[in-house]
Amino acid sequence: MIALIVVPGTGWAAPVWSGLDARNFAGPIPAPGSLIEAVTLDPELSVPAAASAWRILYAGTDQHDRPAVGTAVVFTPKAPPPSGGWPVLAWAHGTVGLGDDCTPSANPRSERDREYLSHWLDQGYAVVGADYVGLGTPGLMSYLNARATAHGVVDAVIAAHRMGLPLSPRWAVIGQSQGGGAAVATARWATEFSAGSGLDFRGVVATGTPAGVERLVKSAGPGMTVPGNLAPIANAYTAYILAALDEARPDLGLDAVLTPAARHAVQRAQTVCVHQLADELSEMTVPGFFAAPVGSIPGFDAAVEDFMALPATGYDRPLLLGVGLLDRDVPPELTLRFNDQLVANGQPVQLRVYPDQDHSGTVLASLPDSTPFLARQFAD
Repeated sequence: MIALIVVPGTGWAAPVWSGLDARNFAGPIPAPGSLIEAVTLDPELSVPAAASAWRILYAGTDQHDRPAVGTAVVFTPKAPPPSGGWPVLAWAHGTVGLGDDCTPSANPRSERDREYLSHWLDQGYAVVGADYVGLGTPGLMSYLNARATAHGVVDAVIAAHRMGLPLSPRWAVIGQSQGGGAAVATARWATEFSAGSGLDFRGVVATGTPAGVERLVKSAGPGMTVPGNLAPIANAYTAYILAALDEARPDLGLDAVLTPAARHAVQRAQTVCVHQLADELSEMTVPGFFAAPVGSIPGFDAAVEDFMALPATGYDRPLLLGVGLLDRDVPPELTLRFNDQLVANGQPVQLRVYPDQDHSGTVLASLPDSTPFLARQFAD
């Protein structure tokens, strides 16, 4: 067993790569969804209900439509596989940061996520948790990039099915926060992106979903209005969005509308994990990132729409959206508005509202609703 090592002066544990360190991977990259390598995950990084745990390296596509690699965990349940194999849940994780040290498959899970993922394993599902391309692999993870993260999740599930494990082709996606957006994006493009793989997509559960964030981004500037109850972590979210957007679209010239403090924050956002970055930026405000409105950049609105907007049409499987009304990380009205759009467009969506839950609390509070919902989607 590899002991977790605390980096002196930071209070943060160093990542554990389980013998698969792909940060500088430079080998040939096969077709998307190909399995490149699989190793046993260090036991300290597993979850209680997992019978086996793996860390895998797989082929995918990055935000520039170039061949890339990603990593993921694969957990199997303790119950024997049913005829046809264990059904699969793809877990889309929330915001951890953009730096390699933040990679979920190289760090212990939070107590909440340990409980949440263990619940699904106890229900008889195998779990595939993609890190998203660029976390622990070359390049920068493209934060809130809808299509890029959807590709990463789908390719991880395809690769897991090439491990020789008894996995069913039936699968669904679950996600929280950043992962809620990734899960919804995956649901929108799952059938298209998995075409020819033999997979059978069944549905999605998303909580704390940052739908419609592009509207807030397009209004950004020194005089912008922000929700009054936003948590301080919003400064870190802002820095991550700007860092990812600048990497994906350097032609926009974002530096021209940022303050010197914001430029420094964006630079730090490329490597610093979320809680440390939130602490570092605690004296900033979201309007304080901007020296001029982003709308002064030609083509900015279209670029942001293309980068991060979640479609309100085109879903071919049911969606369950969960929202906590005390959420200060992702304003609840974003999910409520998105649900209204989906309903107006005749999409197969269900909404569950948790009046007494905040951003994190909604994850576990949603289980009494999401468990039977997914059971129905997997029923033949």
